[in-house]
Amino acid sequence: MSESTVEAALMVPSPSQSRPPVILTQDELKKIAAYKAVEFVESGMVLGLGTGSTAKHAVDRIGELLRQGKLENIIGIPTSKMTHEQAVSLGIPLSDLDSHPIIDLAIDGADEVDPYLNLVKGRGGSLLREKMVEGACKKFVVIVDESKLVKHLGGSGLAMPVEIVPFCWKFTAQRLQLLFEDAGCVAKLRTYSENGEPFVTDNKNYIIDLYFKKDVGDLRAASDAILRLAGVVEHGMFLDMATTVIIAGELGVTMKNKALHAITPAQREGNACADLQGCLGTDVLGLTPLMFRADTNLIEFILLEAYYCPSR
Repeated sequence: MSESTVEAALMVPSPSQSRPPVILTQDELKKIAAYKAVEFVESGMVLGLGTGSTAKHAVDRIGELLRQGKLENIIGIPTSKMTHEQAVSLGIPLSDLDSHPIIDLAIDGADEVDPYLNLVKGRGGSLLREKMVEGACKKFVVIVDESKLVKHLGGSGLAMPVEIVPFCWKFTAQRLQLLFEDAGCVAKLRTYSENGEPFVTDNKNYIIDLYFKKDVGDLRAASDAILRLAGVVEHGMFLDMATTVIIAGELGVTMKNKALHAITPAQREGNACADLQGCLGTDVLGLTPLMFRADTNLIEFILLEAYYCPSR
C-alpha cells in the first residue's frame, strides 16, 4: 500500500463527491492505523518502537518523516532485535532504557484489546522487552485493526503468551495450566514450525502459550498468580497500560482514550470538548466525541479523517 493510497484513504469525501467503494486488506487497515498513530510524534521525542506487523508500519513512517526533515532529534528505544535492525536500516537514532528511563511516547500493536483497553501482546515473542519499554512511557498508543477487539482477554481463542526460563519448562507449563484449570486452559510450548524446536526469545527464554475456553475473570489476580510462579519471567497481559487505542475498520478509524481521571456526570451529559480535554490530558485535535462509556470510563472518538467506505 503506497503512501498516496494511505493519504487518499484518510480523506473525507464531500457530500457532492461520488467515489467507488474502497475495499482494504487487513494489512492496509493496519497501515492506516499506524500512520494515524505517528501523528502523535513530535521532534525531540524519545520513542518506544514496537514490534510486529502493525508496529513495523509505524517505524517505517517515522523513518520516512526523518528522511524528509519533517521530524528531527528523534531517539528510538526498540522492543526487539528485529525492530532494532529495522530502525538502523531506516537511519533512526537508537538508545536504551539505561540512558533514557523515561520515554515520551511508545507506539505498538496488540493481539487483543478488551473494552477497558487491556491488551494481550507477545504473540510475536517480544513481550518482555515490550512491557519494559512501554511501561516506562508517558503515553502508549496502540494500533490495531478491528479484528483484534474482544469482549475479554483470551476471547479470541488465540494464545496468551507467558515467557519462562528454559529450565524444567514442562514443570512450569503444567503449573500454568493448573492455575487456570477452571477456565479450560491448555498450555503449549511455542515451537518453530519448520523444525519443531522450541521458540527462543531475544532474551534466550521459552514461551508457553495459554489457550482459554472461558473468561479468566479478575485480570489483576490472574497476573499476580502467574508472576508468583518460579520460572515465569513475564506474561502477555498489558493491564491499564494503553492510553490510546487507534482502531482501523471497514467504516473508518476510531480512537479510544483512557480518561486520566473519572468523568463527572456534568461532563458526561454536556460532552464538552474543553471538559474532555481536561480528562484526557491532551488536545482532542481533529476529533469529534462519539460516545462516553460509563462502564469503562473511556472516551471514544471518531476521527474526522475517516477514510471513505460505502455505508452499510
